[in-house]
Amino acid sequence: MSQGTLVKRQFGHRARLALSPAGVRAADDQAHAARTMWNLLHAWWRMMPKEKRTLPHADAAIRQAREDIDFLAVLPAQAAQAVLKTYFQAWKNCWDGRTDAPNFKGRPRTVMSVDIPQGRDLNIVRVHRRWGMVNLPKVGRVRFRWTKDLPVGKRASAKNRITGARLIKDALGWHIAFRVQTLQRRPEPHQGPDIGIDVGVTVPVALSDGETYEHGAWLTEEEKARLLHLEQRAAQRKQHRKRGERTSRRLQHTYDQISGVRAKAKRRALDWQHKTTTAIARTYGTVVVEALTITNMVKSAKGTVEEPGKNVAQKAGLNRSISQEAWGRTVTMLTYKTTQHGGTLVKAPAPGTSRRCSACGFTTPGSRESQAVFVCKNPDCGWSGNADHNAARNVLHLYRMGLALVPAAGRAVVRRAKRVKPAAAR
Repeated sequence: MSQGTLVKRQFGHRARLALSPAGVRAADDQAHAARTMWNLLHAWWRMMPKEKRTLPHADAAIRQAREDIDFLAVLPAQAAQAVLKTYFQAWKNCWDGRTDAPNFKGRPRTVMSVDIPQGRDLNIVRVHRRWGMVNLPKVGRVRFRWTKDLPVGKRASAKNRITGARLIKDALGWHIAFRVQTLQRRPEPHQGPDIGIDVGVTVPVALSDGETYEHGAWLTEEEKARLLHLEQRAAQRKQHRKRGERTSRRLQHTYDQISGVRAKAKRRALDWQHKTTTAIARTYGTVVVEALTITNMVKSAKGTVEEPGKNVAQKAGLNRSISQEAWGRTVTMLTYKTTQHGGTLVKAPAPGTSRRCSACGFTTPGSRESQAVFVCKNPDCGWSGNADHNAARNVLHLYRMGLALVPAAGRAVVRRAKRVKPAAAR
């Protein structure tokens, strides 16, 4: 194997932590300190003149802040440096036109997280088949669920090692995401067939060759009943809260229980999406999807006072169903997974794909008789079949005719158009 065929890749592996109550408090304090450090950096950046906005000056400022503010001392020094590097990288991304300018991080809408930049500080050991131990700075030795083999001990090398980790808290508790760097062979061009994909609500993923990928409800009937009960309890307790009054502990506990049930549904949806997109990326060489503007598709239909909308409740239900399917996340997974397997992903124009007959190419009114049935009304054709498969075949047809919007490139993030640098940025 020649060195030219090897490429470095970064992978993330997430596992659940088994923290004690004291460990949970320590991790929470570190996450709040990291968010406060970001906000202090942002305030310092806006206050300083342009020539003072440098990495050495910012480093000196956060060192002084850690000495002056006792609360910031709970954050490890390397984690504070990681906040500084992340903040400067956010400005670089803004200047390159990839993201918006960084802003203050509010407590309710910010994901609680702490970075561990050095992989050697983790000291990972596998205890037995299901559990491992990891060292967390200023927290101690903590168990985590061993669900995937990690390059530790004799398996670790310069080509395959853990470079760091990140602690993340969600509704199900604290997790650790390991950053794994590995040297892999560059994939050969995928020789699989081309495939068109149509996404929907009733049939989540339909392929042009007749294959479909469907899923059931993300929650069981018992879990749905529990979620409804918790939502009703939260609504009742919220009635007794005066406007502007802080949320009571009982109401906040109910909110946490609701978040936990919804997080289970999201984890199951993510698992299904990963398995589905992996199967597609392994099987097909070129994957063609619709270039959907999902933000416009889920806009409300209530209209204005002068011109009220029609079927507002039905449209709201459709919007929820579209959001739950997370079509954009599916396309993102397909993008990087097709690249890893040597394939490519292409986007084709979406208008008219569900109304055009894939057999004769004509678009005649009333051909789509129902959600699942397509019957061509062209007297010379009369083809009938599944409506979702018909749309997927039309998507593939647009690619073969050279009408793709995005050429086969295999990049996970499409850069935004370059904008003028904000005057207050530098």
